[in-house]
Amino acid sequence: MGQYTLPDLPYDYGALAPAITGEILELHHGKHHAAYVKGANDTLDRIAEARDQREFGGLVGLEKTYAFNLSGHVLHTIFWDNLSPDGGDRPEGELAAAIDEHFGSFDGFSAQLTSATSTVQGSGWGVLAWEPLGERLIVEQVYDHHGNVGANTAPLLVFDAWEHAYYLQYRNVRPDYVQKLWSLVNWTDVTRRFDIARAGTSILPKT
Repeated sequence: MGQYTLPDLPYDYGALAPAITGEILELHHGKHHAAYVKGANDTLDRIAEARDQREFGGLVGLEKTYAFNLSGHVLHTIFWDNLSPDGGDRPEGELAAAIDEHFGSFDGFSAQLTSATSTVQGSGWGVLAWEPLGERLIVEQVYDHHGNVGANTAPLLVFDAWEHAYYLQYRNVRPDYVQKLWSLVNWTDVTRRFDIARAGTSILPKT
């Protein structure tokens, strides 16, 4: 049975500077993301041990811990691919048209996602997602690593608002960090996820 693994970044640690320093990126990827991978694997082992011993008294806590770590792993894996040293500007084609349809304009969308990311309570994420039931794009806030919208939404673009993502560089001014993220958005990756999600195929990364 395979285990979760930490993916390599598609760029060097220093490639996203000055928006994100190499020091932050190395800590974020090599320490924080790696901890979620290890946490997911370790918790699966503990669940298997509880199952083998038929001791399920701690199962609720184990399931919650597993979900937390696995969600952190998945969101970070998407986050790295959502960013690029050659990113920025705006999307084109059908994604651009869908943003105009569902948010009124790109400026309206970017303002909403910026606000969602900047104001999420405590630690969390701002997310552009495809909601298949209504066949529409939505912006949602994810608290810690747990969504507050239907689990069937597909994340297309995720902005990490945990303090470890920005505090060494931006201190407590989260909005400045969020504004810098827009200069890194890899719209090719976001568009790919949009096309796959509309086709009804899972866009979650292999973990």
